[in-house]
Amino acid sequence: MTVVEKPSVLTARGRVGRGLSGFARKWLVLVVLVVLWEIATRLSQNVFFPPPSKIAVAAAKLWFSGPASHIFLGDAVFDHVVPSLERVLGGWLISVVIGVALGVALGRSRTGMDYVGPLFAFFRAIPPPALVPVFIVLFHIGPGMQVATIIFGSLWPIVLNTVDGARSVDKVKAETARAFRTPRRYWIGLVVLPAALPKIFAGLRLSLSIALILMAISELVGALNGIGYALLFAQRSYDLDQMWAWIVLLGILGYGFNAALLAVERRVLAWQPGRH
Repeated sequence: MTVVEKPSVLTARGRVGRGLSGFARKWLVLVVLVVLWEIATRLSQNVFFPPPSKIAVAAAKLWFSGPASHIFLGDAVFDHVVPSLERVLGGWLISVVIGVALGVALGRSRTGMDYVGPLFAFFRAIPPPALVPVFIVLFHIGPGMQVATIIFGSLWPIVLNTVDGARSVDKVKAETARAFRTPRRYWIGLVVLPAALPKIFAGLRLSLSIALILMAISELVGALNGIGYALLFAQRSYDLDQMWAWIVLLGILGYGFNAALLAVERRVLAWQPGRH
């Protein structure tokens, strides 16, 4: 007797199969690389390149050795990770507000970029780490210098992508809004920003990666806490397991930030064709 499975069962199995296939494609290469790293470092016995298993043990001692009242989080999380997250997210959010507002204004202006375009090109070409001494003079060693470095470096992708997006408003929509004499606040909020959002999000993801890099660099140069400071301290103390643990944490944060922003982007732009 032949048993015919219901379409719902087949659909569920298909979704599970696709999910497993997507998971394998996403993580298989990483797992293979970690295994090869473990084997190569075990065979070489190079003190400067500890195996991933030792790095994992050092990371657990650093970040998950606290009391239950602190959710088992260690002192390193509150002394270094939390301040770094505050700096990178605070500086990035400030650059988002400034960049989107400035980009929309310049993108809808006929001559705005003609005046400031060369100035933007000049400042954008300056590597932000080269300005760290300037920011130290202006804001002294501390969070002010670090946040200023993050803002300066992460601002340009947002501004330029927003300008490009604000200029891509469909002419029919622009003429329709003009014919109905749409108030400017509705024109910006309901026409310009939705049209510019895809390019704005592209700039946001790029700028968030830059902000994380600049956070680490600024903390290497002048800081009393933070991930960059802890990484440099571990390196100078020849605690290479901890040093690599901090490096891995930077990679995890970068991946997490990008994944979170992609999830927000998919939700915000779900109305666009081809986003499902």
